[in-house]
Amino acid sequence: MTNRITRRGVNVGIGAALISPALSAAPVFAASGKPITIGFSMAQTGSLAGAGQQALLGAKIWEEDTNAKGGLLGRPVKLVYYDDQTNPSNIPGIYTKLMDVDKCDLVIGPYGTNLVAPAIPTVMQKGKVFIGLFALDANGQFHYPKYFSMLPAGPSPKQSFTEGFFQVAAAQKPKPATVAIAAEDAEFSRNSADGARDNAKKFGFKVVYDKLYPPSTTDFSPIIRAIQATNPDVVVICSYPNSSVGMLQSAHELGLKPKMIGGGMVGLQYTAIKSKLKTELNGIINYETWVPSPKLMKPAAAFFKKYQAQAPKLGIDPLGYYLGGWGYAYLQVLADGVTGSKSLNDDKIANYLRAHTFNTIMASGIKFGKDGEWTKSEMLQVQYRGITDAANLETWRGMSYQTVLEPTDERTGKVIYPYAKALS
Repeated sequence: MTNRITRRGVNVGIGAALISPALSAAPVFAASGKPITIGFSMAQTGSLAGAGQQALLGAKIWEEDTNAKGGLLGRPVKLVYYDDQTNPSNIPGIYTKLMDVDKCDLVIGPYGTNLVAPAIPTVMQKGKVFIGLFALDANGQFHYPKYFSMLPAGPSPKQSFTEGFFQVAAAQKPKPATVAIAAEDAEFSRNSADGARDNAKKFGFKVVYDKLYPPSTTDFSPIIRAIQATNPDVVVICSYPNSSVGMLQSAHELGLKPKMIGGGMVGLQYTAIKSKLKTELNGIINYETWVPSPKLMKPAAAFFKKYQAQAPKLGIDPLGYYLGGWGYAYLQVLADGVTGSKSLNDDKIANYLRAHTFNTIMASGIKFGKDGEWTKSEMLQVQYRGITDAANLETWRGMSYQTVLEPTDERTGKVIYPYAKALS
């Protein structure tokens, strides 16, 4: 990844309190004049808070660093943000307020497909540049030319989340033949499941189970039993954090043991969820967007030193590996657009972003293509292994419990196959 080029209505949540900006000591501005304001929402409560809290701290560290270096265009920067409560219905109202009431100079996206997609039409009406954070193909219906995606999914984002999973499966001898696809009925997971179907066809797998389940599901045993009844060789799960945990716990309780399982599960990257599941993660093969390998950590080390010094005091994810760095990086890209275009004009910034390549602490050689997606996928597939009940924060801090399987140029080891072998 590093070092290579590699969607109405009135907001029901505007009364949500403005999140305190005091995440760290106020910097001494080298810049002067009226601040450049950058508005966004970020999940601090609800099911995506575990990642949204990371991203907000990352953004605050960027604000501090930027102001310490003189701001943008000789002016300090100021972040204006609200908790969207992981509720898509809150999004249009929040972004209307940011643009019409708060009069923010610039806006950026919330975290996640389910939250970014409802923001795009509101932002489009104002013609603002909009960088989404970890939104899977959110612009695929709108084709908004001023949208840019901060997600290393590449030009085929739906497929990229599970492509590496299918690549690993297809390389086994004998090659597994059948696949079950279970997905939460939400925008991200539906998109990811669409990609999994495409990958199944591409790699020659027969789909023997393919169903959605409601986001409100709490008992996953009927789903696991239905999957078992089809006896698939591999199982792809596309899910958000709560159901990721529920699906894996039920799979263990009921003894589901396909040859491979995982793929598109959000939440396994959170330190708290890793600590909850521990040994139940062993053998799972799942997507990642960044890992703390020596190669990838090098350009991000200074950021994570700051993040990890502040996070424990805030009671949030102590490592920040999933979204903390990306919360910093998407503001780096916006800042490059501002400084490169020497303007706060959205058209000029968008033109600059479309025409240039960007380096951040999390990835380098970022170039935007169709619908604002990256021109090259930088997605990873990792396998968890060797995790014991004694696993703790120091375990999750490094690479000992996870092996990068794809892409080949980031690979750190070989797959343990079949899945049951990793459980022993």
